[in-house]
Amino acid sequence: MSNTWHRAVCGVFVVSVVGLMASRVAAESGRVLPAGKLPADRRLEPLKTLDGYFPFEVPKSVAEWQDRADVVRRQVLVSQGLWPMPTRTPARAVVHGRVAEDGYTVERVYLQSYPGHFVTGSLYRPAKGEGPFPAVLCPHGHWPNGRFMDVERAKVEKDVEAGAEKYVDNGRNVLQSRSKQLARMGCIVFLYDMVGYADSQQITHRPGVRAAMSTETNWGYFSPQAELRMQNMMGLQTYNSLCALDWICSLPEVDTDRIGVTGASGGGTQTFILCAIDSRITVAHPAVMVSTAMQGGCTCENAPHLRVGSGNIELAALFAPKPLSMTAANDWTKEIATKGLPELQQLYGLLGARENVQGVPYLQFPHNYNAPSRLVMYGWFNKHLRLGQSEPIEEPEFRHLTEAETTVWNESHPKPPSGDDYERSLLRWLTADGEAQLARLAPYSPDDLPHWRNVVGEGWATLIGRELPAAAEVEHEKLAQHDRGTYQEIASLLRVRKHGEEIPVMFMLPANWNKQVVLWIDGQGKRALYAADGAPTAEVKQLLDAGTAVAGIDVFGQGEFTADGQPVTKQRLVVGPKVSDISKYAGYTYGYNHSLLAQRAHDLLALITYVRNRKLQPQRVTMVARNGAAPYVAAACAVAGSAVDALAIDTHGFRFARLTEFDDVNFVPGAVKYGDLPGLLTLAAPAEMWVTGETSYSILPVANVYNGPGQRERFQFAPEADKAALMKWLLK
Repeated sequence: MSNTWHRAVCGVFVVSVVGLMASRVAAESGRVLPAGKLPADRRLEPLKTLDGYFPFEVPKSVAEWQDRADVVRRQVLVSQGLWPMPTRTPARAVVHGRVAEDGYTVERVYLQSYPGHFVTGSLYRPAKGEGPFPAVLCPHGHWPNGRFMDVERAKVEKDVEAGAEKYVDNGRNVLQSRSKQLARMGCIVFLYDMVGYADSQQITHRPGVRAAMSTETNWGYFSPQAELRMQNMMGLQTYNSLCALDWICSLPEVDTDRIGVTGASGGGTQTFILCAIDSRITVAHPAVMVSTAMQGGCTCENAPHLRVGSGNIELAALFAPKPLSMTAANDWTKEIATKGLPELQQLYGLLGARENVQGVPYLQFPHNYNAPSRLVMYGWFNKHLRLGQSEPIEEPEFRHLTEAETTVWNESHPKPPSGDDYERSLLRWLTADGEAQLARLAPYSPDDLPHWRNVVGEGWATLIGRELPAAAEVEHEKLAQHDRGTYQEIASLLRVRKHGEEIPVMFMLPANWNKQVVLWIDGQGKRALYAADGAPTAEVKQLLDAGTAVAGIDVFGQGEFTADGQPVTKQRLVVGPKVSDISKYAGYTYGYNHSLLAQRAHDLLALITYVRNRKLQPQRVTMVARNGAAPYVAAACAVAGSAVDALAIDTHGFRFARLTEFDDVNFVPGAVKYGDLPGLLTLAAPAEMWVTGETSYSILPVANVYNGPGQRERFQFAPEADKAALMKWLLK
């Protein structure tokens, strides 16, 4: 081995005699750290929960923000099951039962979002004027019975005494009140139901994890199979919101250049999520929800991948530089003036629109969308929807409309199917639609790869959540080096300080190095490099004797990351805010934390970057996946691209679709939606590939990518996991 390569990989190392003796014991046993010591890795800390702290770091330039915004916006779409968008269903909206009131009319509406699934609500129109009128969508939060809410008069009387409301009837249903006032101000308003509220009773709002619905076929929401396909209740609500927006924009009397959205609490979540993913909205007011603190406690506000590395402030920031107004209360939003709003103002200033964001705290009131908060919104919409109303705007007393006057369903408009069987049928449609879209994207030649990568690859990019790190981001520390005659054995730590990660790695560097490196990745970690006597295994020795360098690694949850050195058998899960089946929802874990598979892929990406970016660069880097390592090796290769020249993978027939538990070590929400393991392997093309563990290569779409001239020999399929065949391929 040349001195140049030695210095490039190892660095300068000085150790005391005592330290050298201790490290020799570690190296001889395949360890990097002393026995009993775990890596100084942030991932060993408790998992993040919805009650964590979610600050927003403002990018330094407009270009940096635009790049970041693209990533986060895609993250939102993936989390909602909307990447790619489902096949659109004709709305076939039915509008009936008009009631005329002072200054406005109200009608009952139902329209399709998915086939046979209906968005229900009330449509308010100005009583005067010819239009075109601006339109406002009003998603609501967890107010009792939603559109039909009817707060007790005695409670509202106390609100009036406290200054939270001016009129009792207005406070009995604050959802109606804001809709009526906006209509009187000249807006067409659609107040629509949250899933499981008021007229939207086809699916219960938060049924939670249910054994009868958590089956391998014919499943329902909150099941492993649903999560593997990004089928979640928050996504259903968000898609309902998109379809509501589609419909209201289709009305001929609506001015599509003036579209507002406002909601509070869970409706506030829907407001900023909808604003993040649809450019048609021009002004927004999410009330009592945008915060660096609690991110939303309901299953309808949480989805896997949504807030990993992000939070509600940044999600709201995706609307910038359009006009964004917020109100806060004596709840989790109470610190908005000092935590969140200054950063949003800084971003808006960077974009030349500092005056387009405001946050108004009313800390004398609990969680609400009360009269003072509504007045803030009216003023903001008056200005930015150009309503031309004189200010200050006053909300007059309204007559409270009863459920009988606003319900969508009656004898002429019967309720649609509901219950478990209906829920299963909806998810069957979603599954079939997703599979059909994937089939249309499947590559049949190298020319088809770009489109596949644009959709499936970007989906997996969110699921994995990490790019190949830059060389400067990965630090190397050599803890021990031993001369083994024909090769050097080097016990090392790789650090990615940006993420607080520390990864044990063992390098074996032959004296006659041929400028090739094999990353030997095993489900047991780097100890798989060694036989029972502590010497390299026969396969590793063959590689070393041929002049090929070998590296082994303990990815997160293996080897030196565990107290007993054994790989973990389960992922950690977050227990939700309530001790119930709802608390078992996968979104409470995977909505804030990377999956274990993603974390393991991150470790491999750090290793790839380190090996690729030494002063004396290798000419060929090959990854070998054995003994259960296939899923996270394939994930890393999908991201690494040309940084990996070749991949030898024993799949053991693994499929994400066969997983039945949220805490399975390989569970990744969305993995089946984006093509399962075969889809990942396709993203690793056109690296040279040797695949075994499958019944036939014809089930692997990746084989089609090697159909071009001179490509077929770059893909080899081995029907059986033959070590001799693997070594022949590696040593060719």
